[in-house]
Amino acid sequence: MANPYLPNWEYIPDGEPRVFGDRVYVYGSHDSAGSDQFCDFVLKCFSAPLDNLNDWTCHGDIFHTRADRDHDCDIDWNTENTRLFAPDVVEKDGKYYLYAYIVNGRGCVAVSDRPEGPFTLLDKYQYTISDEICCNGWFIDPGVLVDDDGRTYIYCGYERSFMAEINSENMYEVLDGSCIEHIIPCEITEEGGFDEKEKLFFEACSMRKVNGVYYLIYSPKRGSRLAYATSDKPTGPFVYRGYIVDNGVDYPGGNNHGSIACLNGQWYIFYHRMTNGTIMSRRGCVEKIEMLPDGTIPPVEMTSLGFEESLSPYQITPADIACVLKGPAYITEKNIFERVITNITDGCVIGYKYFDFGMDYSSKTMDFSAKVDGFGTDCKMHILIDGEDGEEIGVCRIGHDDGIIHTTVKKVTGRHAVFFKITTEYEGWMAEYFKGRALFSLKQFVFSK
Repeated sequence: MANPYLPNWEYIPDGEPRVFGDRVYVYGSHDSAGSDQFCDFVLKCFSAPLDNLNDWTCHGDIFHTRADRDHDCDIDWNTENTRLFAPDVVEKDGKYYLYAYIVNGRGCVAVSDRPEGPFTLLDKYQYTISDEICCNGWFIDPGVLVDDDGRTYIYCGYERSFMAEINSENMYEVLDGSCIEHIIPCEITEEGGFDEKEKLFFEACSMRKVNGVYYLIYSPKRGSRLAYATSDKPTGPFVYRGYIVDNGVDYPGGNNHGSIACLNGQWYIFYHRMTNGTIMSRRGCVEKIEMLPDGTIPPVEMTSLGFEESLSPYQITPADIACVLKGPAYITEKNIFERVITNITDGCVIGYKYFDFGMDYSSKTMDFSAKVDGFGTDCKMHILIDGEDGEEIGVCRIGHDDGIIHTTVKKVTGRHAVFFKITTEYEGWMAEYFKGRALFSLKQFVFSK
C-alpha cells in the first residue's frame, strides 16, 4: 500500500503500531474530513498480517466517549467535551490494556481479551501527583512500556513531559513517589544535548525498548517532526539523538505523532500528515527506517511509498498520495470515493517519490495523461524528475474544461521522483487578476508507452 497506507477515506492520526502475535496493529485517534477539531469521540484499530502488509483490516471503533448509532458510551462520567486523543495499547499477562487521554478528564485505562478490542473501561488513572506537574490531570498522549521485568511505565505530557510507574497489578494506579518531571526538557539545557529549541519537548510520547536501549519518541517544539532520545534506564536520564521524519520540509506542517515498529526484520516509522488545507484531517503514513549498530536512526524523507518498494508510473496514480506540496495547494475530500489536490496556483509544486520506470530502451518518448477539473484559466504543468528544479521531461497545457489532458514526454528509465511545477503566462495589467487564483484541481495521472 502506498501512503497513506490505510483506506483513503480514513483519517487516523497518532498511529501507535504494536506487534501482537503474527499481526501488526495500529491504534489511532480519529479525525474527519474538513473538521475544525483535532480528533473526535472514538478510537480506531486496524491490523494486517505480518506476511502481507497490504491487507489491512478495520476493527472499527474500539472505544467511545459518546453514544452513537451502534454503541453505548464506554465511560461512566460525562463532560461537555470528551474527545479522545492518542491511544496506546500494551499486553500484560494475556490482557490488552488501552491507555487514552480524554479532554477535560484524567484519561483512562480500558481492557480487552483481544488486541483488536473492543475495550471495556477499567478505571480512570488513579494518582496523587500534583495538578501542577501533570497539567491538571493531563495524561495527554500516553506512551506505555511493560518492561522485561514486568514493571509498567507511562510517559505523558503537553508542553512539559513527565513519566511515572504504574502498579502492574491493576495497570491504572500510579505509584506514589514514582513521578519524574521533564523526562524530556521543555527549556534549553546543555544536559543531554537539549541545547536547541527544536530538540525540546512538545507532546506525543511513545516508548520502545530495542536491544536494551530505551527510545522515547516525541514531537519537539518544531512540531512537524518526530524526534527521539535514548537512555539505558526507563527512568532516564535521556540523551537527544536526532529526528526521524520531518513533515515540514516539503509538506504543510502541523503536529506529528507516531512510533517505530519492526515488521519482518524491517524497521518502520509510523506518522501522520495533514489534508484539507488545515492542521486537522490527518492521515496515517509509514516509511522504512534503519536502526544502526550505534543505536541511531538516520532521518528519512517523506515519500509516497508506504509499504511499497516503488510505485509504477504505468498504473493510475491518485493525486492525493503526493508527498510534496508547496504553495497553497492542498488535498481535499470531495466524497468518499474521491480526493483531489485543489487550490493549485502559479508556482505550486506537487511531488511523488518514487516511481520505477523500468529499463526499456526501445523508444525515446512516453505519453502522459492527467485527469483535471479546470477553473476557467490557462496554465502549464511542467513535468520534472528528481527534484522541483530537476530535468523537465514534458509540459501539459491545462485549459478551462474538466477532463483528460495529454502530452508526449521524454522517456526515462530507472527510479525517479516526479514533480509537477505550475506556471501561468498572464502578463501586464491582466496578470494581477490571476495572481494567486486557483487554476485547476488534479485528480490522477499515468504514464504510458
